[in-house]
Amino acid sequence: MTKIKKQDDLVNANKELVFQNAEKEKRAAELVIANKELLFQNGEKEKRAAELIIANKELLFQNEEKEKRAAELIIANEELLFQNKEKEKRAAEFVIAGKELVFQKKEKGKRAAELVIADKELVFQTGEKEKRAAELVIANYARGLIEASLDP
Repeated sequence: MTKIKKQDDLVNANKELVFQNAEKEKRAAELVIANKELLFQNGEKEKRAAELIIANKELLFQNEEKEKRAAELIIANEELLFQNKEKEKRAAEFVIAGKELVFQKKEKGKRAAELVIADKELVFQTGEKEKRAAELVIANYARGLIEASLDP
C-alpha cells in the first residue's frame, strides 16, 4: 500500500469519524427533545388524571350529565393509552440509541487505534526516508570524489 493510499485512507477515516460524531450529536439532541416531550406528556397525563377525579365526583352529583362525562372519560382513557404507547416507543428508542452510542464509541476507538498505528508507520517511513537521503548524500559525495580523481 502506498503512502498516498494510506494517507487517503487516514483522511477518509477522519471524515468518517467526523460524520459519525455529527450523527451522534444529532441523535443526542433528538433524545434531549424526546425526553422533554416525555416530561411534558407525563405532566399532561397527571393533569388529565386530576381532571378524571373531578369528573368522577361530578358524576355522583349530576345524573343528567352522566352520559356526557362517561364519554369524556372513555376519550381520556384512550388518550392515556395512546400516550402510554408513545412513552413505550420513546423508551424503546432510548434503548436503541444507547446501543447505537455504544457501537459508535467502539468504532471511534477502533478508528483511533488505526490512526495511532498509521501515525507510527508514518514516523517510521519518515525515518527511513531520512536515512535514504543521508545515504544518497554520501553516495553523491563519494561519486564526486571518484570522478574528481579520474579527471586528468
